[in-house]
Amino acid sequence: MRTGKSRPLSEAISSLRRAFVAVAALSGVSNILMLTGPLFMLQVYDRVLASQNVPTLVALSGLVVFLYLFLGSVDALRARMLIRIGWRVDEKIGPDALMQTFDLGLRNARANNQPLHDLDQIRQFLGGAGPVAICDLPWMPVFLAIVFVFHPWLGVLALVGGALLVVLTLISEVVTRKKVATMNSQTVQRDRLVEAGRRNAEALRAMGMEKAFSQSWAKLNNRYLRDNTAVGDVNSTFSAYIKVIRLALQSGVLALGAYLAIHQEVTPGTMIAASILTARALSPVEQAIGNWRGFVAARQARRRLDEMLVTQGQSEDTRTRLPAPSRNLTVSNLVVGTQDGNAPGQSKVLLRINALTLSAGDGLGVIGPSGSGKSTLGRALVGIGKMRGGKIRLDGAELSHWDRDELGKHIGYLPQDVELFDDTVARNIARLQNGALSSDIVQAAKSAGVHDMILSLPNGYDTRIGVGGVVLSGGQRQRIGLARALFGNPFLIVLDEPNASLDSDGEQALLQSVQSARARGAIVVLIAHRPSALATVNLATVIQDGHQIAFGKRDDILRRTVRQVGESA
Repeated sequence: MRTGKSRPLSEAISSLRRAFVAVAALSGVSNILMLTGPLFMLQVYDRVLASQNVPTLVALSGLVVFLYLFLGSVDALRARMLIRIGWRVDEKIGPDALMQTFDLGLRNARANNQPLHDLDQIRQFLGGAGPVAICDLPWMPVFLAIVFVFHPWLGVLALVGGALLVVLTLISEVVTRKKVATMNSQTVQRDRLVEAGRRNAEALRAMGMEKAFSQSWAKLNNRYLRDNTAVGDVNSTFSAYIKVIRLALQSGVLALGAYLAIHQEVTPGTMIAASILTARALSPVEQAIGNWRGFVAARQARRRLDEMLVTQGQSEDTRTRLPAPSRNLTVSNLVVGTQDGNAPGQSKVLLRINALTLSAGDGLGVIGPSGSGKSTLGRALVGIGKMRGGKIRLDGAELSHWDRDELGKHIGYLPQDVELFDDTVARNIARLQNGALSSDIVQAAKSAGVHDMILSLPNGYDTRIGVGGVVLSGGQRQRIGLARALFGNPFLIVLDEPNASLDSDGEQALLQSVQSARARGAIVVLIAHRPSALATVNLATVIQDGHQIAFGKRDDILRRTVRQVGESA
């Protein structure tokens, strides 16, 4: 069971501790095998050349080839393990990150896929060269210690160079930390703007707004490029100087070794081996600097994900399954506001509903001026929105008591803006369920009066409709959306402006759908501007300025509304 204080990402990474230990062990083997080159040089210079023994050279060469092949296998295995560690983390956290993305979208329509982007950042870092450099860093003192064994002065020179590189690494971290955070924030803003432009491409083109939009994007993109360039400049500068220092230090150790060899304090083979070991000791630092930007980005992504995912509550799969609702829907003292954190310091109440009681077979018409809160009520009834108070109950159980997937089976929802998936008509109607019965899909289509229209499509129910249902007209998308809402004969059906894009035939089919749903005992909530759409409901409520000002029988409410409009005129 997951508690509200758990950190799913940290827990997922911790659960892979054995895999990380295995990677560290492989890194140890790899670094030990890295001694092959220096030891080979040492033997060639001090043993083979001195003895002029060709068989020894051949034997040593064969052994070195074997060890290098073994080293390649170890490094390949380590890289594969890191890729799979990233895969496992993504597999464990992906569903939570996806749900958090949905939550962000519900709180803010302009939200992007930041949680999934953060998870991608972490997975790419775990599967890249960054962890390899981190695992190799602890071996730096080992190589330096071996250089010390060769000669103390060689060790001191290598140690000073190593300390200098570590200091440069820390300076790089301090300099780039804030810049990387700013750059990531600007990446999010740029992605949001591009997504907004994509969604409004038709309006931009039709009303000559493309140039103005392009200027806005260029302004934001230039800020991103400026900060990206600044981070790149810092990283490239530090990387360049660290490389130069490492090469110079390698040459310095070689020169000092030559001096000591001249004075017969070390052998020529020791001189070469010390130079190679010094370069190997400092190589992880250079690699770390090269991957520092990815490390900082992954660390910030992990912190963001932990902060977002820690807010998720108890896992819904532990909840007791409730029986299918069949009696009533009740709303009492409902208060809906803007989401916490959506606009800090500017949150406000969007809707207040005193009381609503609907029984099986009832149809409720929700009327009121634009922006009054009608859609907010519809969203609240299906469990969307930030409830600040009050209760919404199905057969006495609060919506929050239901498992979301189970509750969704009993709810049909048609929002104002119908979004369909790039899939077949059948799978869109079946709510993307695998194994949905064809008979249930056809029944939903017939209930929505869209069966014949679907049969006229090139491949009937198996026609792919493209991204957002691009191959369909607005009315066709709305009617398929209605069929999706009716799929499975849900108990609560909420239709928000369902006749906005319908012709007379489509509107007639809609009215028949509402009548049929009510006849089988469903509760239908219909939000509409056209009075004709209310012909099939028996109750009505009036929403104005975010407040419920009337609720009762449809005819009484409509007469009262008409009278008030006449008096105000």
